[in-house]
Amino acid sequence: MRITRDSLLKLARDTAAQRARRSRDILCIYLTGSLLSEEPLLGGTTDIDLIMVHNSEPPLRREVVGLTDEISLDIGHVPAEEFDQPRRLRTDPWLGSYLCENPMVLHDTRHWFEFIQASACAQFYLPEYVAERARPLAAAARQGWLALHRGELPPGPRPFIEYLDVIQQAGNALALLSGPPLPLRRFFLELPARAEAVQQPDLAAGMAGLIWGQASPAGFDWEKYIAPWLAGLKDAARADSAPARLQPARHPYYVRAARELAEPSPDAALWILLRTWTDAVCQVGDDAPSRAGWEELLQTLGLTPGTPAFGERLAQTDAVLDRLEETLDEWEQSNGIGL
Repeated sequence: MRITRDSLLKLARDTAAQRARRSRDILCIYLTGSLLSEEPLLGGTTDIDLIMVHNSEPPLRREVVGLTDEISLDIGHVPAEEFDQPRRLRTDPWLGSYLCENPMVLHDTRHWFEFIQASACAQFYLPEYVAERARPLAAAARQGWLALHRGELPPGPRPFIEYLDVIQQAGNALALLSGPPLPLRRFFLELPARAEAVQQPDLAAGMAGLIWGQASPAGFDWEKYIAPWLAGLKDAARADSAPARLQPARHPYYVRAARELAEPSPDAALWILLRTWTDAVCQVGDDAPSRAGWEELLQTLGLTPGTPAFGERLAQTDAVLDRLEETLDEWEQSNGIGL
């Protein structure tokens, strides 16, 4: 199948029309994400991000549907009541940003979208609201670091999940100062530009250093880990508790993107691998064969929780968070907040 932006937009419109016909409960459907850009493909794959707004509580909040190996639907189902308070939306980094970052409306009843967007987005980019979106993520990153520093988390993959959460929250706190939060595949791909936008390029580099640990992109053996990573994703997808993001339709979306990015943007590639493989490990037993490869990767990077090398990473994380907090202070002062 030849994939073009026009063909993807047609799939989005067709899906919206079909879903709207099937359910009168749907108030609105709008398109967000990479398909709104001129280059939605990574590794020849993409997803179609749709938000479906329902009159009542939807039976599920996220749905992934594979269309081909290269294309999947990623559908967020949201009850309309979550849009009832415009001020809350202005401080919501995800739902608010997806509403206000020029989405494409595919289905709307009674001008619902027009009214909600006008109410929520008129003041969305005021510095006060930007800070209210960024500050809680920075605070959550600091709380996560404290839990790791104090050794409060149980053994197993949980400490490393928390470590990745700290990096993700810190990175998006920085990203929010100049745009919407960054999704998984484009996190380290676009973070340097966001850091540059607030004159903090070294901060993005520091965050990338937290995932490389004692390893280096130069000479990193990507192929050694691709097969066990994919095996881990497949193991996780068979678990009854597997979240939508780990369904089989997503596997090419992750793996092919990481392969393509390995040389031009190794930080982005490693982030995709670490984030999804760690999520997968949490869905399988301790004796799963694919877990051994994940543990070997962490050892290679010096990121095994409880080791002296990981302690060094936590010290580096503390310094990165200090600089992030200083950056937020400086940004607020330069924008007249708190004066």
